[in-house]
Amino acid sequence: MPSQPAQTLETFPNPNPERDYLVHLEVPEFTCLCPLTGQPDFATFVIDYVPDKRNVELKSLKQYMWSYRNEGAFHEAVTNRILGDLVKATSPRYMKVTARWYVRGGIFTNVVVDHRKRNWKPAPRVDLDTFENNSNFK
Repeated sequence: MPSQPAQTLETFPNPNPERDYLVHLEVPEFTCLCPLTGQPDFATFVIDYVPDKRNVELKSLKQYMWSYRNEGAFHEAVTNRILGDLVKATSPRYMKVTARWYVRGGIFTNVVVDHRKRNWKPAPRVDLDTFENNSNFK
């Protein structure tokens, strides 16, 4: 049976909850409808998250994103709603959703929203260029 759109986000246990790691997802074929004109709006969604106990299952994410195809939504509202639904399903340590909307009327729109789990502190960033450019490491 072919896949169908669905509002349900399935998850699975984080295989490595003892460490912070980044999951980077890109959804280049998101569509919904302009709530004013009914014309289609197109976007690429980028989802970056540091899982805690749950990860999002990708087939369900695909079906979830597909479920917006015939729904009217303002860019800001749908981006925030998607973040909210993903946070509710996965309770991540950190999540950022970036929606890059394609040009409409000569205007590109980017909407960026994020969530941080209370008291979560990211590990210090490692900059490998610093090591490569330091003469002590050559």
